[in-house]
Formats: sequence, C-alpha cells, structure tokens
Amino acid sequence: MSEPADRGRPAQAPQRIVSLVPSLTEALFALGLGARVVGVTEWCVHPAEGVAKLPKVGGTKQPDLPAILALAPDLVVANREENRRRDVERLEAAGIHVWLTYPRTVAEGAALLAELAELGAKPEARRRVVEPVLAAVAEAAAARPAAGVPVVCPIWRDPWMVVGADTYAHDLLVQCGGRNVFEARGGRRYPLVTLDDVVAAAPEVVLLPDEPYAFGASDVAELRRLPIPAAQQGRIHLIDGTWVSWYGPRIARAFPALRHLLASSST
Repeated sequence: MSEPADRGRPAQAPQRIVSLVPSLTEALFALGLGARVVGVTEWCVHPAEGVAKLPKVGGTKQPDLPAILALAPDLVVANREENRRRDVERLEAAGIHVWLTYPRTVAEGAALLAELAELGAKPEARRRVVEPVLAAVAEAAAARPAAGVPVVCPIWRDPWMVVGADTYAHDLLVQCGGRNVFEARGGRRYPLVTLDDVVAAAPEVVLLPDEPYAFGASDVAELRRLPIPAAQQGRIHLIDGTWVSWYGPRIARAFPALRHLLASSST
C-alpha cells in the first residue's frame, strides 16, 4: 500500500479519535488520552473499563465506515497489517485523516508509542508509560545473546502458520534471545508449514499464543508427541498472545516474560 504523506501523525493534537488497532487503543488510554477516543473496534478490549461504554465500529478487517463517519473523528488510527487498504482509502476520501501505522520491529513499536504521546500526553504519562518501554528495548538490545535459541511461534493451525521474517513478532523473538527457525522461509510473512517442517526445523522452544488462534492444552499435547528438542525438554509453552503482537505499553512486560522462556532450562 503506497502511503501519502498525510498518513502519518497529525500536525495538531486531535480531539476525537477512532482507533481501529486494539494495541493502540490500550496505548492511548495508558497515555491519558482515553477521553479523546470516541470509537473503537470490537477487538479493542483493553482497558476493559475504558472501552466498555465506547461505540463499537465493527471489526479490524470489516469496520463499519458509516458508523465511523457518524462519530465525526478528526483522526482514525489504523494499521497496515490489521486493517484493509480499501477501508483506509474510503475514510480518506470522506475527508478523515488516517494515521496508518506499521511497526515491524520492537524499536519501531516503541517509537510509535512515543509518537502517540505527542498527541497530547502529559509529561508524567510519558515518564510512566513511554520511558519504561524505551528502556526495555535498549536493555534487550545490549543483552541480546550472540546465538539465539531455536524457536517457532505458530499463529494458526489447519493450516499451520508461523511467524516469519519482516514481522514485529519475529523481531521481538530475536531481541529476546530467540532464533526464528522459519526466518528464511520465503513467500509469506507468516509462512504455511506442516508438522513435518517443524520436526525438520528442530526448535528447542515452541511458543503458542492465545491469539489470533487460541492455542490450548490439546495443541501442546499434540506437539509434545513430535520428535523435537522442545518436546523432549518440556519447552512447549502457552503464552499471552499480546506479548508477541501488541506494540505499546505491553512491550515492557513482554520482554522479561519471553526472555525467561527462551533462556530457561526445561521445566
């Protein structure tokens, strides 16, 4: 998707914001800007109290454009991966400024959080929310091991899909001490694989997030039957999916959790 210059952060602080990105909805509230949010998607569930009474404007992939326009926002926050090009273009055609975000590394996710703060967050909120994330990113970069632990992170099954290169989740795994065993898999940012492919890749750690696919105990049991080091060492873990997909305040929490799983011995 080609991006016009006006798809960046607006020059003036908006007063009416519609967020189509769950992680950034949470970030806006964390930064003390929740009072300016007038509409969110059905997938924007955090913070629960903050979003409970807000108008819902459909899903991330199928937003209710008339409902968005009826809210008269002066900014819609969108994401190139989570939202559809045609919806962004239709909003722009209606005269709405769309901030089209697209962080593909943890550093870019942290920088985006700092940019969100420029929409009018108070200095105290920046110190409380932005600075810990920036510090976590810098600390992880300095502590990153030379050789990462072979890891695979599925995001779907039937068919199996895994985190590939050029994704935020991939960079996060690398920064936390992992080596994505499907990094070189070409063709898709989230490659399709088989369980035979997983066996051949021999991951020492398997991370199963609860979103977008809700992996559970039955998936762990299935993968434990595979002849892979992760199964033999008891390192197949169910994880909070927001750790690997929500850029924003959760970055500071994701780092220690993932670094522990990637660095610890079998449990």
